[in-house]
Amino acid sequence: MTTLFEDGPAAEIVGRRLVGRVLFVLLVLVAALLGATIGLLLVYSTDLPQVEELEHYRPSSITELYDDHGRVIGSFALQRRVVASYDDYPEVLRDALISIEDKDFYRHWGVNVWRIAGAAYRDIESGGKVQGASTLTMQLARNLFLSPDRAFHRKIQEALLAIQIERRFTKPQIFTLYANQIFLGHGVYGFEAASEFYFSKPAKKLTLDEAALLSGLPKAPGFYSPINHMDRAIKRRNLVINAMLEDGKVTAQQAGEAKSQPVRLNLQHDSNSLAPYFVEEIRRYLENKYGSDQVHEGGLRVFTSLDMDLQKAANKAVLDGLAAYERRYSWRGHLQNLVALGVALDKYQHPDWDDEPASGSYVHALVTAVSPESAMVKFGRYAATLAQSEAAWTQKKIRDSLALGDIIYVKVLALSPDGKARVSLEQDSGVQGALVAIDNASGEIKAMVGGRDFNDSKFNRATQALRQVGSSFKPYVYTAAIDQGATPDDTVLDAAVTFETASGPYSPHNYDEKFEGIITLRRSLAQSRNIPALKLADRIGIKTVIDYAHRFGITSNIPAYLPVAVGAADITLFEQTSAFSVFPDDGVRLTPRYITKVTDYEGRVLEEDFPDVKDVISARTARIMTSMLREVVLHGTGIAAASMKYPLGGKTGTTNDFTDAWFVGFSPGMTCGVWVGFDEKKSLGNKETGARAALPIWIDFMKVALAAGDPGEFQPPPELQGNAVAHKLDTPDVAPGDGETH
Repeated sequence: MTTLFEDGPAAEIVGRRLVGRVLFVLLVLVAALLGATIGLLLVYSTDLPQVEELEHYRPSSITELYDDHGRVIGSFALQRRVVASYDDYPEVLRDALISIEDKDFYRHWGVNVWRIAGAAYRDIESGGKVQGASTLTMQLARNLFLSPDRAFHRKIQEALLAIQIERRFTKPQIFTLYANQIFLGHGVYGFEAASEFYFSKPAKKLTLDEAALLSGLPKAPGFYSPINHMDRAIKRRNLVINAMLEDGKVTAQQAGEAKSQPVRLNLQHDSNSLAPYFVEEIRRYLENKYGSDQVHEGGLRVFTSLDMDLQKAANKAVLDGLAAYERRYSWRGHLQNLVALGVALDKYQHPDWDDEPASGSYVHALVTAVSPESAMVKFGRYAATLAQSEAAWTQKKIRDSLALGDIIYVKVLALSPDGKARVSLEQDSGVQGALVAIDNASGEIKAMVGGRDFNDSKFNRATQALRQVGSSFKPYVYTAAIDQGATPDDTVLDAAVTFETASGPYSPHNYDEKFEGIITLRRSLAQSRNIPALKLADRIGIKTVIDYAHRFGITSNIPAYLPVAVGAADITLFEQTSAFSVFPDDGVRLTPRYITKVTDYEGRVLEEDFPDVKDVISARTARIMTSMLREVVLHGTGIAAASMKYPLGGKTGTTNDFTDAWFVGFSPGMTCGVWVGFDEKKSLGNKETGARAALPIWIDFMKVALAAGDPGEFQPPPELQGNAVAHKLDTPDVAPGDGETH
């Protein structure tokens, strides 16, 4: 008894010591853990970006190009993004995104501890890396400042940055930053750009089902892409709608109706596809002046001279004209075949399919099946049955012309929302066409086509291709003559002649191998007679003629030998078209303009262009030449244009062996030039003159251009006294042929 009684105090002392030691050990462990945590936080916070930078943060934005009516015709960007404000995002989109990505967004302080703990437990249990449970603020921190890897240390840094962001910015500001920054597939960043890309409308106009579809993309844009994986996109959309229903953001009826809606994509056309050659000219200029970074990330606003409606007309005129040329010749075949190349048909993607086709456009299509009377083809998300009637011009049976795996060229006749299309078989033999249209009063370029297909060739045949101009050079010869005192009614002898030149005797001929005898200058130009033009050039001096061409703005090198007078000179279509605008402009040349104004992201004007005007010839000479070029249309080689009933002038041009076909003409308000040919110097075919190959394209375009308003009238030529007796011509007002070749 005594022993037990005496041991009581001792045991109590021992117990207290033990508890003290345990508490000490715990304190040491807590201190160590706290120190380690603080150390880790210090380590992970070292070199963290300063969130203060966000106060001045502006994401890289699209540089947009506008036409002369303020419509977007092109853009440059590393990331397709349209920066929007908080109010630009409708409530339905905000609710959808918060319900699926971060239900407690408006309540947490940047980090949702319980979600992170739960996600960490599941990851540890499964042996995976820390992932999931990120709030919108943490996602914003990751997208702006951190790498996309899912390592533990990156998660700590993400949380630290999120806390700092929450301390400095309001919830609407954080949401706006996130909504502008997030990647949503197919090169699109931010919900405003995504709404425009997937549905061709601003985010403000999104419906519940559309907002839910977009809100499901941040998790995995490629996996849930409605373009590539519609079934997954619909499931994800419905999951978002269910989350909104659970949060009380929508009613059961609204949720049911939204989930029953089919996904109706209205993919935005690539704006650069309207005038790709023109846009490329702009890009080169801007990058040379402002640098690539500013052009692709700085959000410039570039106001150009182009007219979207006229550009559409130009595209159609050139492609239809080339199709008409192709149909004049037999089916050539020689198609690329994917089966022969060992390419899987279900994996093939042609560059033409990157953009949504439109009715009336031309695309390359894949033959997926062939039957005795038809063929099945596909292009992008569209499929069509090519009937024999749509290939009748080939004069061949479809089964004899096409095979499984062939890549063919078709014209899109009609498109249906369900992915069905109607097409006609066309041919792409490699022939090219180019067109340039310039407003006479301002020098502004209103339309430019540099080739058949920009995806196939970036070479701009309107501005870069030096081609022989044929008889479209002759107006410079006649201008020099008129400027030196000749009149349209002066005469010249159209007869066989031999010129002594430095390279030996030169005996030219006319296109029709005939001679008309004494002929007026007016008629010789209208009928494009070669010998009268050469005689005039020889009398004036070919160097004088070339000097006049340079005064008109021709910068290409022109050799000083006599055949140049009938077109043996290489000039670009752009130069020739601009030069011809001098005639309807009363002898004044306005330097062609692509750009009218450039502003930066804040709207400050960086540059503003105004017309550069130069006197070239007298108004008297210009008006006389305009009247003579009017005769080309009324009674000469360009008579096909006379059916338009507008005041028009111009000149055809054809080179030896029919390698180049030209027509450059004008109304009082607009000058347009057209060229047709192959990139290599080969014949277009017998009698493929400027009047046959190029003029129909010019007519189709000018019909649209002139229908837009009052075409105006040419200034009348002055009363003239001739230097010789005019020869009376007993010839009908018809074109005997395009007499261009030299």
